[in-house]
Amino acid sequence: MQNLAPIALFVYNRPEHTRRTISYLQKNLLADESRLFIFSDAPKTADDKAKVDQVRQLIKEVSGFKSVKIVLRKENLGLANSIISGVTQLVNEYGKIIVFEDDLLSSPYTLQYFNEALTRYATEEGVMHIGGYMYELADKTLPQTFFFRAATSWGWATWARAWVNFEDDVDILLNQFDKHKTDQFSINGTMNFWKQLTGFKAGKNNSWAIRWYASIFLKGGLTLNPSTSLIQNIGNDGSGVHSNKENMYQVRIAKTAIKQFPTEIKEDLQAYAAIRHFLKNRKGSFIKRGLRFVKQLQVKYLVKK
Repeated sequence: MQNLAPIALFVYNRPEHTRRTISYLQKNLLADESRLFIFSDAPKTADDKAKVDQVRQLIKEVSGFKSVKIVLRKENLGLANSIISGVTQLVNEYGKIIVFEDDLLSSPYTLQYFNEALTRYATEEGVMHIGGYMYELADKTLPQTFFFRAATSWGWATWARAWVNFEDDVDILLNQFDKHKTDQFSINGTMNFWKQLTGFKAGKNNSWAIRWYASIFLKGGLTLNPSTSLIQNIGNDGSGVHSNKENMYQVRIAKTAIKQFPTEIKEDLQAYAAIRHFLKNRKGSFIKRGLRFVKQLQVKYLVKK
């Protein structure tokens, strides 16, 4: 019998997104051999209650897995605390974990990829995170998988040995950065990772993911990633608590299984260059950026109404 990692699915108040996420997970190879744990956060406000109740009714009917355990939070933890708590609980019990949120569509080969990588790099201390999502990169000559420094949070996996390094105190993290590390952390200034970290300090976001990436980075850790994404995020439609309406991160999900994994534990320089190029050019011209900003303001206005 395979020693498969448990799947943690974190849900809140988006029944349709949750339904689609589960539907795609059910179609995964190894789904019927995997344990699924669904963590349902409690409503933050009375306005959220109806949708949370819809989600909780939906997850009661989930099947297609080796087992399904539902954890109903009695109080609202918020996404960050819910994930930190749930991941800590499961890695302490099982030693490894696969993590999904309620807005992620997966390839039929996603669970296979995660489990293969978790087994292959189980004792490689330098490998701390396995990502399932990847940007739509222009370089089509990249290997199927590669090591990179940054951690993506749209479908991921890790081990207890790596998660023990997660530092939730942002001051401890910030105090370890200098100018050079800040530039490297931000992929030579092409991504706002440093802004996200300082934004958490300022109370402008409540991201667990940026603290996890910072924890990995400061330990000199690496993340494994597919060159063709195994995950599509459907939450960038303005429906999420932390999401804007945008399509720059839309991808085509891989339709074939991952067969190749790197043997040398080091960052792939070709992949780094391809990701840096994508990040540097992802927002397009100033006109496109302006139009996108206006659309985001419109969505936020409609949501508030």
